[in-house]
Amino acid sequence: MLLSILVFAALASAADSAAERHEMIPMRDGARLSTYLYFPAGEGPWPVLYEQRYANLRGEAQRKRYAALAAKGYVAAAQNFRGTHQSEGVYQGYRALGWGELKDGYDTVEWLAGQKWSTGKVGTFGGSQAGYAQNFLAVTQPPHLVAQYIIDGGLSLFHLGYRLGGITRVERFKEGMLGDARVPAEGRRHLEDQLAHPNYDDWWKQEDCTLHFAKMNVPAFIVASWFDFMSRGSIDSYIGRHNQGGANARGKQWLLIGPWLHGGQKSNPKVAEMQFPPNAAFDLDAHMIQWFDYHLKGKPTGVDKAPKVRYYAMGENNWREAGDWPRPVKTAALYLAAGGKLAESKPAQAETSEFLSDPANPAPSPGRAEPTARDGRAFESHKDVRVFTSEPLPSAKEWTGLVQAELYVSSDAPDTDVIVRVSDVYPDGRSMLLLNAPRRLKYRDSFEHPTLLRKDKVYKVAFDLGYISQVFAAGHRIRIAVSSTMADYFEPNPNTGETPAFDKSARSRVARNRIHHGAAFPSRILAPLPGQ
Repeated sequence: MLLSILVFAALASAADSAAERHEMIPMRDGARLSTYLYFPAGEGPWPVLYEQRYANLRGEAQRKRYAALAAKGYVAAAQNFRGTHQSEGVYQGYRALGWGELKDGYDTVEWLAGQKWSTGKVGTFGGSQAGYAQNFLAVTQPPHLVAQYIIDGGLSLFHLGYRLGGITRVERFKEGMLGDARVPAEGRRHLEDQLAHPNYDDWWKQEDCTLHFAKMNVPAFIVASWFDFMSRGSIDSYIGRHNQGGANARGKQWLLIGPWLHGGQKSNPKVAEMQFPPNAAFDLDAHMIQWFDYHLKGKPTGVDKAPKVRYYAMGENNWREAGDWPRPVKTAALYLAAGGKLAESKPAQAETSEFLSDPANPAPSPGRAEPTARDGRAFESHKDVRVFTSEPLPSAKEWTGLVQAELYVSSDAPDTDVIVRVSDVYPDGRSMLLLNAPRRLKYRDSFEHPTLLRKDKVYKVAFDLGYISQVFAAGHRIRIAVSSTMADYFEPNPNTGETPAFDKSARSRVARNRIHHGAAFPSRILAPLPGQ
């Protein structure tokens, strides 16, 4: 017998009040997951919109949003992962959502579809955690899952969640795991399980959806944000599903990339310290209803006729349409050169740029908020940041596609980090950060098999910085900043080669690092220029 508490709440949405009901939905192992249902006024049945999150779902703004979705003629279902908040079962992050013995998303979709108030058609929505959850769910192929709407989601928890470029982010996730777990000790245990697997191995493959695109078999509308460290996951979700998915997924994916930060709504054209024109705003909720009205209600809303890809070219500040992503490009190199120059030709003179990786005095990125779309001059002025800047551009220059770094690095430590930042420097001096990405050097060749550094040996370190569409205006300059620290956004490397633990180690050292540039060691950035 399901535990069911009917609560009628006057949720002050712009649309209407909604009937809110709490259900403990049973899973195949007997655990029950806390799910809040929001019902439209009138008689059903209705299609269902389903969101999975581990974070608290009871904030006023969230409840109003679910009520507003219900007012559009849907049952909105908001569910917490097992072991979080009121949901039963052992906390295990995303591992019960996908292709293992437990399939919590699958079981919930089929339960929702089978209720007398349901039409049997279920769509899923949400961003960040709920974006990841939708990729996991798609792999399990519940029969009544019809379509998805994924916002700032991801694919592999190792590569784009709990690790970035091999950096283990203990403090970034410690508070959330302890706070969201119904039993805090289970949150600690799950993080310690992760830390026991510092490399990409079979344990992490259980949280890597890139291995299962062929099983994803539903249409999806995917929203990505340029100023989001997870934009790579959103864009790769589109590429993988569009090209490798099942028959009902291939060619039935849509991608929208705009000038926004991670998560939330996309209706504000002011992003951190950057002001875009009004055309940068996107009414996400209105479009999402059009998407689901077409797929779940059969209404001719036109979403199926829209271009497969729309992306915002920043700097030019216009939307563009494309039949696919990535766009054709030709690659151009920008070389790090002596005197802090960024040059189009390979420098002949051999030079090095030396800096320290000092965990006790890191280059500043205060807090853990996304640092992009902000003026980076305070960071660039730190004594252990090396800056390379182009001459003012004689004409506009466009980058649209994947930006990559190829650096030649040496260190006197067994391990250290390299962080690369790309900025648009305005004539007034502002250095607006567009991209940033790290690489822990013991993972320079492989995330599966790390190898420590030999003292002062020069290594080639090649890694992706991320996707972008940026038109650098005439008179602007392009800047590359290189460092080994960027705290608190990236937790500093102790430079010892040891694996981070739940409790921070007091053992660390200062690393003396060098970027080599010149004919023998041409450290460079590979930029995607428009091509045929």
